[in-house]
Amino acid sequence: MPSPESTALPPRRICEQARLSRDPRFDGLFFIAVTSTRIYCRPVCPVHPPKPSNITYYRTAAAAETAGFRPCLRCRPELSPTDGTWRRGDAAVARALKLIDQGALAGQSVSALAGRVNIGERQLRRLFVERLGASPASVHGTRRLLFAKQLLTETSLPITGVALAAGFGSLRRFNATFKEAYRMAPRDLRRRPATARRAHAGEHLTLRLGYRPPYDFESMLGFLRGRALPGVEHVGDDSYARVIAGDGAGAPPGWLRVSRWPDGEHALKLELHAPLASRLLDIVGRLRRMFDLDADPRAVADALSSDPRLKPLLRKRPGLRLPSGWDGFEIAVRAILGQQVSVAAARTFAARVATRFGEPLPAEHAAHGLAHLFPTPAALADADLASIGITRTRAQTIRTIARALLDGDVDFRVERTLDDFVARWTALPGIGPWTAHYIALRALGHPDAFPADDLVLQKAVPLDGSRMTAKALTARAEAWRPWRGYATLQLWREAMAAPAATTAKRAVRKRDDVSSAASRHAPMRNDGARRTNP
Repeated sequence: MPSPESTALPPRRICEQARLSRDPRFDGLFFIAVTSTRIYCRPVCPVHPPKPSNITYYRTAAAAETAGFRPCLRCRPELSPTDGTWRRGDAAVARALKLIDQGALAGQSVSALAGRVNIGERQLRRLFVERLGASPASVHGTRRLLFAKQLLTETSLPITGVALAAGFGSLRRFNATFKEAYRMAPRDLRRRPATARRAHAGEHLTLRLGYRPPYDFESMLGFLRGRALPGVEHVGDDSYARVIAGDGAGAPPGWLRVSRWPDGEHALKLELHAPLASRLLDIVGRLRRMFDLDADPRAVADALSSDPRLKPLLRKRPGLRLPSGWDGFEIAVRAILGQQVSVAAARTFAARVATRFGEPLPAEHAAHGLAHLFPTPAALADADLASIGITRTRAQTIRTIARALLDGDVDFRVERTLDDFVARWTALPGIGPWTAHYIALRALGHPDAFPADDLVLQKAVPLDGSRMTAKALTARAEAWRPWRGYATLQLWREAMAAPAATTAKRAVRKRDDVSSAASRHAPMRNDGARRTNP
């Protein structure tokens, strides 16, 4: 096995600076193992810094645990964001990691995992050890144990439920694995006085979802707010809420809310109501993708700042993230409804689809602004969509993708490359490159999805008022790989801000003109008497 320093770590000098300054921008990008205590920590650990001679750096938590270190109980490595550089894009390791995050190794072998990313098992193992410092099985095992540790620490979920949520088939196996790795039984960790477990009432459960700063949560909410479907999701001033389906076996739907964690901690607060233990890992994974919590803003900025058009945008909005959606089919339907119409019009049509064909929710959800689930592919495969006012062609396209998903002709499988995904979707009638790339961006959170046919993008790149062709824009964007999706969001955000700024300037000029005219014809009583509402 290669030394930890050879697994794509930042230079040791950078690691030392980040460790001593407790720089949160490096949280999850490397871990600090202390040889004298056999404990590994995050760069933000609050304990007194150990001697440099006792420190070894590891690229991943799995690498540190493979080397025999156990997680620190103070800084809690389970709360660090994962390194999105390894889990994004089309490289074999990235696609394999996304499959592991979805629990692929819980029910199949490493050989089957390698087959799904189209390489040999031996090559996959070699790539994992070279780049992550641990085997696929070790990465999977560490992920399960750290998630279990978070549940034991932050919730009152029964230990049996913790084992189920973390993907263990039996309580006995969970207890044995946990004790072997962390030198204490799960119940002993829960009994520790330092454990900041938060009791939850009834079916309510709260978890922290960490990220590395900067993170523009307000812009994320703003993007989602403009597209929120009434009755399915609700975006308030400081939170996002939506309904989540049951397990299909009689369990009722639940709902969740995401907001900032208090006290300035670099984390979002997830509140789950009526969650199933078996779905917790999937729910957390979906939300981490949806809110782009594992992104490394430094890596994105380093790659995109060489373009003079993007550099000032990245400085203005360094924390802008990719806003994905909860469900792939929901995003696909909304993408079709949004073809050649405004965002507001697309939202109206999507709300009609959800109301007309979605499953109604129990009355108790109404208090949270939630009334129905978004319809499934089966519900729309033969639906009469004319009643919601969309064109016949668009209705047929929605029915086509619903049937294609049911037949397996298209899907949202994370092991697909972007080119494969786009090719499969554009093979369907009514789906062009713009729609396919938009779905990849919003349903998969693919960092390199790039809808070059987008009119706003074609006008946003030039600064002289001209418009680029799709071909020229695609050529320009080659230098932005593998982060073209982030460039897209930056340019969209700037384009949305420009009309608002122009309108605001016009309003100020008009207000000043009115105020000036009034001052010439009326006596000055006081400053407030001349002031108008902005």
